Order: sequence, then structure tokens, then C-alpha cells
Amino acid sequence: MQGANLEVSGSVTSQAPLVSVVIPAYNCAHFIAAAVQSVLAQTFSSFEIIVVNDGSPDTPDLETALQPYLPRLRYLSQENRGPSAARNLGIREAVGRYVAFLDSDDIWLPHHLADQVRHLETDAGLGLVYSNNSRVDDEGYTHTAFDRVRQEGPVTLESLLAERCTVNTSSVVVLREALLRAGLFDEEMRRCEDFDLWLRLASNGVGMAYDPDIQMLHRLANGLSSDKESMKRARREVYGKTLATLPLTPEQTLIVESKVRELDKELEIEAAKRHLRAGTYDEALAAIEHARSFSPDWRLGLAENAVRYCPSLFRWCYRQYSERLHTYKRRHRMRGGKRRTALLGSEATARPQMADR
Repeated sequence: MQGANLEVSGSVTSQAPLVSVVIPAYNCAHFIAAAVQSVLAQTFSSFEIIVVNDGSPDTPDLETALQPYLPRLRYLSQENRGPSAARNLGIREAVGRYVAFLDSDDIWLPHHLADQVRHLETDAGLGLVYSNNSRVDDEGYTHTAFDRVRQEGPVTLESLLAERCTVNTSSVVVLREALLRAGLFDEEMRRCEDFDLWLRLASNGVGMAYDPDIQMLHRLANGLSSDKESMKRARREVYGKTLATLPLTPEQTLIVESKVRELDKELEIEAAKRHLRAGTYDEALAAIEHARSFSPDWRLGLAENAVRYCPSLFRWCYRQYSERLHTYKRRHRMRGGKRRTALLGSEATARPQMADR
């Protein structure tokens, strides 16, 4: 493997690094040290670390947390412009052949960079590799991401559009030159900006692959991605931009149009839930009727009748359902946490091979 030393751990090579690790930082003083330490603990050493402070309101605490690591990283700062602009600054300043992204509240397992660079260096057709990850919250392990969201078939523009393949940003290692050719992250987007970029990379012919090995821990419900309705709205925006700007085939266009209708329906359902919780029944009814216009759905028909004829009872039932569902998920997370407490020390376990491209 050119330019890589897999035998040295926890130190940054003095030669030009093969990988530039870009970490955008905003309101993350409590998490940033763990993220940086997980990079320094890699079994791969040919990297540089670039932390970009995106005008964070906790800057004094952030800089205090980073102080012990300053000799081993490059610290950049800008006015708050969002995660796209922060990552773009890091990419432009990077000197590595590859860029690896890590969100400030996520953690890599020690073999992450070694495995991803190995894939890229041994397959000239690859420009981007991503991996599986485990999800954690304040109570511990919740689930393994791609046990629930299966990655199906090769990673192509079609599979990304149809969401049969879903790229996790903090596990991505990608050719820097490919990012520059694609135009980097769209700085007008504050959510789903990564999805937009992966689509543009695929449209440019960048080869992508998925490694099913668990290589990182992703923290849930922290940051922009924790707002479900806003994330759906942002995905809708990405699909709209894709229709307007990418040279899609007729088949790809059909996929996007289907996704737009699906998301429009889901957004109306989210609005109906919001109005039901608030007791604004006329607005809830209008949202359900609009949602039904996108496709037949007997469950929405039942919900429409319930809101129309017994709204208070339906609201009470929905609250009971939501509370019980929350309790069930919490107990499931607690059981899962007990099964996965040794995750960070599981280097001795056998790793599956990278999925077919």
C-alpha cells in the first residue's frame, strides 16, 4: 500500500499524509476529545487531522478540550456557515490524496482507516468507500445501522436514488480530487448535504463500495439530523435539485419522481401528527386528506374518520401509543447495550469482506 504505515498507532506521520481527516465542530465540546482520540488510536498512521470550528457558541470549552491535541492537528475557525461550509474549508486545506469525514460526536474503531484505505488502494476503480456502524445514544447501544437499513446490490446512482444504499458520512473515505470535481458540499444546505454530494459523485462516475464491517459508533439525537420532519423536508429538497440539475436517464427520473411523491405524503403525515398532538383537528384532517391524495392508504382512511368523528379520543389513543412505543424502544436499547458493551474491544472478531460493488 503506497504511503501507508499500518504498524504505527496513535501518531501522525511526518511525511505528506495519505489521508486528511476533516472534523467539523459545532456545540461539541463534550464530544470532540473522544472523536480526535479515536483518530489518533488508528492502526493506520499516514493521516492529518483538520478540525474546523464553525463559529461554535462553545468555542472556549471546545478549544480547552482540544488543547492537549493541538500538536497533532490543524485547527481552523470560521464564522458559523453550517456543516457544508465547514467541511469544504477542511477539504480545501487538506493535503491528503483521500479525505475521511468524521462528525465531532462520532467515534471510529481502530481499524477504520486501515481497512478503508486498503480497499481504495487495491481497487483502482474505487473513489469512495463507506462502512457499517453501530448507533448509540445517552443510554448506550441501540442498534447496528445496516441491520435495519439493508444495503442492497452495488452502490450506483440508481441504488442511491432509490435508497437501497445509504452512505454514512462519518464512515466515508473518498478521493479528494473527486470531491473537488463534483463541486464539494452545497453550502446552501444545512441538512442532507451529504446525500446531495454522493449523488453528484455517482453521477460523475465515481466508483463506490460498501464495507459491512462495523467501523464506527454514531451518536443519535444530537445535532441537525435528530429532527425527523426537517430531515424529510431536506431529502425532498435534494430530490428536487437532482431532477433540476443532474442528467438523469428516464429510469432514474422515475425513481426520483416516485421518491418525491413518497416524501410529500410522509411530510403531510408528519404534519397531521403534529396538529393532532396540538389539538388543532381541522389542520390535522386537512393534512390527512392531502396525504391520501398521493396514494391509497386504508390506515389514513381510518385516521381521517377518527379525526372527523372522535378527535379527542383519537388524540388520547395516539398519545398512549406514542408513550408505549417510546418505552418499548428504551427497553430494547437497554438490552442491546448489555449485549454490545465490549464493542470497542472487539478487534479480535472476524470481519466480513467488503460487499460486492
